[in-house]
Amino acid sequence: MGNMMSEKKNLLIYAHYYIPDAASTGQIIQELAEGMLGRFHITVICVVPSYLGTIEKEYRTKKYYREEMNGVKLLRIRVPEFNKSNKISRIRNILSYFFGSIHATLKVGEMDYILSISQPPILGGLLGVWGKWIKHAKLIYTIHDFNPEQILATGYSKNRLLLKMMMSLDKFSCRKSDLIITVGRDLVDTIHNRFRGKAIPNTVMINNWINEREIYPIAPDHPKLMNFKQQYGLCGKFVFMYSGNMGLYYDLENLMKVIGKIKPGTMTPDGREVIFAFVGAGSILERLVQYKEQNHLDHVTFIPYQNKEDLIYSLNAGDVHWVVNARGIKGVSCPSKYYGIGACAKACLCVLESGSEVRSIIEEVKGGLCSEPGDYAAAEENLRWFINHGDSGEVAEMGKRNRENLLKNLTCDISIKKYMEEILKL
Repeated sequence: MGNMMSEKKNLLIYAHYYIPDAASTGQIIQELAEGMLGRFHITVICVVPSYLGTIEKEYRTKKYYREEMNGVKLLRIRVPEFNKSNKISRIRNILSYFFGSIHATLKVGEMDYILSISQPPILGGLLGVWGKWIKHAKLIYTIHDFNPEQILATGYSKNRLLLKMMMSLDKFSCRKSDLIITVGRDLVDTIHNRFRGKAIPNTVMINNWINEREIYPIAPDHPKLMNFKQQYGLCGKFVFMYSGNMGLYYDLENLMKVIGKIKPGTMTPDGREVIFAFVGAGSILERLVQYKEQNHLDHVTFIPYQNKEDLIYSLNAGDVHWVVNARGIKGVSCPSKYYGIGACAKACLCVLESGSEVRSIIEEVKGGLCSEPGDYAAAEENLRWFINHGDSGEVAEMGKRNRENLLKNLTCDISIKKYMEEILKL
C-alpha cells in the first residue's frame, strides 16, 4: 500500500471558487479533485468562501489559510469583499485572487501537473502557465467559458484594444498548455477557429456532470421537498424554474417579458396554477425583481441560492426547467445547469443556439422543447405547450429520458475517469 501511495503524482489545481461556495465550477472542481485522489496527491489554490461577495469573520485575519477537505489540501487566499453589480470592486477582488495565487504557488511543494480553469477570464489560463513554469510541470487548461468571446457576445466591454490583448493572452495560455479540456463539441470548434487550423493545441472534450448520487428524483411527499415548496409558495402549483446565476448572458430580462405574456392565475388542465420561480442570484437580479414589481407579475417568485445539500429539493420542486443562453454564446459557454435538471428527471424549456452542446443533447434524447435565443415567439409557444400539457405524462417522460441519458453517458465517474486517463497520457 505504501508503495502505491508513493507512485501517486502531485497535481495542483487553480480554482477561483471551491466548496462551500455555490459556484457551479467550484462544485465540479471539488468532485473532480476528490474523484482523482486515487491517482494524485491534490492541492487546490482558491479564495476563502466569498462567492456572494461577503467574507466570514474567521477568514478576515490572515492572508492565507491552509485546510484539508476530504483528502484534498486547500490553500485559501483572503480577497477583498465585493458587490456583484460594481465592476471596480469585482475587478479588485479578482486581481487579488490572481496575485495571491501567484505568491501561493511558491508555498506549495513540487508538482507534476497543473490544472487551471478558464475562470477568472484570461487570468485562469495565465495562472496555469505560471504554475507550469515555476513547478516545471505539465499544464492542463480546462476551458468552461471562452474569453474574450464571451465578453464580445454579452457586450460587457467594447474596448477593441482590450479585447485584442485578451485574445492574445488566452491564445498564449492555450499554446503553452500540454492539454486543453473543454466541455462541448461547439467549444472544441472554437479552439479550431481560434488557431485557424494551424498548430492547433492538443484538445479533448469531456462533458461536465452532476453527482447523480447526490442529485436524483425524490417523491413529491418527501418532507424536505414539501417544506421547500411551502416556504416559497409552490405547493400544488405547476412550477417553471430557472436555477443558477442570473448574469448578463442568459437574456433573462427578455424572457421575463415572455413570462409576462402568461397571465397570473393561468392554470394547467388539471387545475394547477402556473408559477415561475427564479432560484439564485447575480448581477441582474435587482432588474428582474423591479420588472416583476412594475408589471405586477404576481406569478413570479425569487428564491435565494440554496446550499449544496439543499439543491436536490429546489431542483425537484420545478416541473419544467429553463436552460437558456443569450445569442452568441454557442461555442463560448456550456450551461452546466442542464446536468442537475437531467439528474432530477425534469423536462427542459431550452433557449439555446442550434448545434450548441446542451441543445444537441436535449434534442438527441427528446428531453424538452428548444428554441433559438431571440425567438421570443417560439419561446412563448413552447412555454404554452408545457402549460397545456401539464396534466399529461409527456412532460414526465421528457424528464425520464434526460435522467436515463445522464446515467448512461454523463455521470461524475465517467467524466472523472476520462480526466485521469487524459492527464496520465501526458
